[in-house]
Amino acid sequence: MKLISWNVNGIRACLNKGFEEFFKQIDADIFCLQETKCQQEQVELEFKGYTSYWNSAEKKGYSGTAIFTKKKPLNVTYGIGIEEHDKEGRIITLEFENFYLVNNYTPNAKRELERLPYRMTWEDEIRNYLLRLNKKKPVIMCGDLNVAHEEIDLKNPKTNRGNAGFTDEERGKMTELLNAGFTDTFRYLYPKKENEYSWWSYMGNARAKNIGWRIDYFITSKDLENKIKEAKIHQNIFGSDHCPVELDIDL
Repeated sequence: MKLISWNVNGIRACLNKGFEEFFKQIDADIFCLQETKCQQEQVELEFKGYTSYWNSAEKKGYSGTAIFTKKKPLNVTYGIGIEEHDKEGRIITLEFENFYLVNNYTPNAKRELERLPYRMTWEDEIRNYLLRLNKKKPVIMCGDLNVAHEEIDLKNPKTNRGNAGFTDEERGKMTELLNAGFTDTFRYLYPKKENEYSWWSYMGNARAKNIGWRIDYFITSKDLENKIKEAKIHQNIFGSDHCPVELDIDL
């Protein structure tokens, strides 16, 4: 099974930058989007053989997630059932026969870390949510998790320490999640691989110089480790300040 996750930073803009071509070429079984920045009715986007599910933010042009899947789920859930967290369209969960898929667009701590306290609450609630699901069947979570976990996951760790996405607090929450029984699939396969990033600033020609961060993930229940076949970062695919990430798994 091939799964793709991509923060498109506005699906309507990304459609003008080759999104449909990549979607058809990669031929994923499940394709997850983050930061769609639109309501479903604002964009015509259907693909033959796929069913789509959208969770849009109450605030227009902000946040939002979507999933396109070839296999219809048994059940679909939007949000995690906590009103404070469910206004921004950040979570969609599909339940399949033998696993849950959670598409997650994690809130950014923002400049001056103004949203860090909220982010810490979010991290705890999401971890609890995943653990509840994991008691029933294994979980695959993907998305823009807005954190570079280890120094190897960004180009300039020394100068970025303490900045949004690389605070000790955010990194600590990722460690807590993994220690609770989950696996970072890319690092599971490639623990030492350097210069593999999924997001680059638009400033300073960062992408051309590959001055980036790995903040887009596929996280799975530890039970699924032996089923992981491949994890890829499609750095050559443009259309957003993020690139798509892929998980190939034998389910």
